[in-house]
Amino acid sequence: MQRIFAIVWLTWKAAFRYRLFWVLALLLIAAVVGLPLLIKDDGTARGFTQILLTYTLSAITGLLGIATLWLACGTLARDIEESQIQMVVVKPIARWQIWIGKWLGILALNALLLAIAGGSVFILLQWRANRLPPEQQSVLRNEVLVARASAREAPIDFKDVVEDELQRRLQTSSINPTNIPALRKQIEEQVKAGIQSVRPGNHRPWRIELGSAKDSLKDQPLYLRIKFFTAQSNPSGTFITLWQIGNPETKNYQRLDPMSHSAETFHEFEIPPNLFDENGRLDIVFVNPNQETLLFTLDEGLEVLYRESTFGMNFARGLGIIFCWLALLATLGLAAASLLSFPVAAFVALAVLMIGLSSGTLSNVVQEGTILGVNHETGVADAHSLLDLVFIPIFKGALRIINLVQGFSPIDALSTGRSITWTHLAMAWVQIVMFLGGIMATVGIIIFNRRELATAQGHS
Repeated sequence: MQRIFAIVWLTWKAAFRYRLFWVLALLLIAAVVGLPLLIKDDGTARGFTQILLTYTLSAITGLLGIATLWLACGTLARDIEESQIQMVVVKPIARWQIWIGKWLGILALNALLLAIAGGSVFILLQWRANRLPPEQQSVLRNEVLVARASAREAPIDFKDVVEDELQRRLQTSSINPTNIPALRKQIEEQVKAGIQSVRPGNHRPWRIELGSAKDSLKDQPLYLRIKFFTAQSNPSGTFITLWQIGNPETKNYQRLDPMSHSAETFHEFEIPPNLFDENGRLDIVFVNPNQETLLFTLDEGLEVLYRESTFGMNFARGLGIIFCWLALLATLGLAAASLLSFPVAAFVALAVLMIGLSSGTLSNVVQEGTILGVNHETGVADAHSLLDLVFIPIFKGALRIINLVQGFSPIDALSTGRSITWTHLAMAWVQIVMFLGGIMATVGIIIFNRRELATAQGHS
């Protein structure tokens, strides 16, 4: 470890020699201090935190990400190009120790900068929060500056219903076998619409399982987050919603006062505590008194939010996930520098990063099944080329890898008061750092071990 720590110290010294590092450090200070002071919000608690956290944490992540890639490529590639690495490898230290030492040095520097920047954002956030009106401060402490978990209705399995209806139609009418998949999809959408739709005068029940969280939720307020759609609008633009919370059979229930909500928008309101039973089951019923049918989707229609931990701890776990991203970028930069010269390694690393940020485009291409686009009238590709046969499988594999990283979004969670659990952080470390980073590090170390360093001088 003494040898590795020596490489860590040399990596720190090399980082401070880069002018770009100091430029990015100054930009980081400006992002941390300047943005919270300059950003104007709408005066609401949610608008305040979402704008401030989103902008500052995104700026911190972007600046540290660029600095990490640049430093990771430069600290190894330039040592090789300038033959400084030859003075190190002749000493009793293995090449893998040099590689790991540089990686740990970059990670230690990132940890320090991220802790300083994150701590500054946290302090400024608290300071700005105290300047809000008292009623908005209350909303902020209860709904935003917290770590709230969510509970949803258990997934509804309607495959048997779909198959029964499909078999009934096949028996009563003659259907071309090639049309059976489309018919099955049509029946599935019809069944799903029947579950999600609440016709005028009808009701829709939900049963939410709070699980082991029930023990810590006694006497604690819960929050209902809803979103519905409608095919028709009314003159007022809003719809009356009637809610019953709890189970009438146990006489532990309460009907809320009528509320007015707009469609296609998330709404959140507090519901009384202690209305779940001893098993943690919370029954919720919506009654539709409107003249229009309302539709609550299965994925976004309704969820129950409750406090799980403090915002400070949640904020620290969010920074931990950002640190995992930076660790992967450091691995990517070092792996590229193990084979390529500094400019080429930096270009390749940035290109890989841009591909990762273009997941939306890749997803559209994979969904359409062609890189040449689809016919807007028919919705399908006119023809599939040889390029599709080559690149579509590559894009599918790239999306699987990208989703391992993008499945963790601490910035969105922090700005909306959602809980980032220790399990979530552990999964991020395993998937991002150990799995993806481990593969890149293994490749990089193998290349570095096999690379002829004596011929590197004068070749870029």
